[in-house]
Amino acid sequence: MAPAADAHSRDERRRRYALAGIPVYVVIDDFDDEGTVTVFSSPDPDKGTYATKTTVSYGTPVTVPEGPAKGLVIGEEVTRP
Repeated sequence: MAPAADAHSRDERRRRYALAGIPVYVVIDDFDDEGTVTVFSSPDPDKGTYATKTTVSYGTPVTVPEGPAKGLVIGEEVTRP
């Protein structure tokens, strides 16, 4: 499990990206169970949050839903050991 300071840093970074209107924020996390990929999308700059959060385990494909990388599939080729 990641140290609390790292979790706080990730939360703050996600908030800042949402405030800036960054359309998608992707976290590839080796420390979450066996590894996860989380895609945050649909930012709400007024609240500093993302409306959509999709988390999958390593090996399960997830598609970037919007922004410049729209349609990019993050799957086993990215997350395999």
